[in-house]
Amino acid sequence: MAKRNPVLLFLGILIPLLGLSFFLHTTFLQHKGLSKYGNLIVLSYGVNFVLAAAIYIGLHSFRNRIKNQIGFLFMAGSFLKFIVFFILFYPSYKADGTMATSEFAAFFVPYAICLIVETVFTAKMLLKMN
Repeated sequence: MAKRNPVLLFLGILIPLLGLSFFLHTTFLQHKGLSKYGNLIVLSYGVNFVLAAAIYIGLHSFRNRIKNQIGFLFMAGSFLKFIVFFILFYPSYKADGTMATSEFAAFFVPYAICLIVETVFTAKMLLKMN
């Protein structure tokens, strides 16, 4: 059996999962009479995907050189995502003084999906290193 590239496997799971989530998320919004593509939802899914992919690819690429710091770098990646949230999304979401549930979900749903997939793949990577 050929050895699978973990980065391609990661992307092969993350892309369809985010695509399905985006479809269900926007369908739900439309069904509820809310703006299907409002609250920066497209940007949110895109940014979360790019950050998750970059973080995992970076960790995977440097796993042998920095194996003792991978956990800290993973946490730094999560911190980076929060910084991006507060720079790109928070000002728009709080412009009216409150953050609606749909605004919160527009960022948190793709963030949570990416975080779960990243965590599972990083944990597998760490187990293989030991």
